[in-house]
Amino acid sequence: MKDGYVIGFDFGLRHIGGCVGQFVTKTASPLTTLAAKDGSPNWQAVKTLLDEWKPVQLVVGLPLNMDGTESEMSERARSFGNQLERRYQIPVAMVDERLSTRAAREAAELDKGATSHELAAVLIVESWLAQTAD
Repeated sequence: MKDGYVIGFDFGLRHIGGCVGQFVTKTASPLTTLAAKDGSPNWQAVKTLLDEWKPVQLVVGLPLNMDGTESEMSERARSFGNQLERRYQIPVAMVDERLSTRAAREAAELDKGATSHELAAVLIVESWLAQTAD
């Protein structure tokens, strides 16, 4: 079993939700919502987040169409993941995030302490953690 933290991102053009997960419990918690301009975050804010948590893995939600095909947003999310890996030398896993945004919005109505972007990141990371081998 891996040890350490996982930082997850729910990519968006104006907001990028962030969360932290752990391998032992296979759970994640909301952290922050980063402002983005046309999908580009403040990279210093990303670095600060990574310096604080020192993750061994990054996870980025991949917005696929319902039939599993990729879209322009899929390409942009992949580009974001590639930039993360190049800049910080931490492995990035891309995870199918279909339906996570809707589920996160519903959860946000119940949990007023986190944004739907952060909760979507939580769902993405917990989905990925559930698929990782023990």
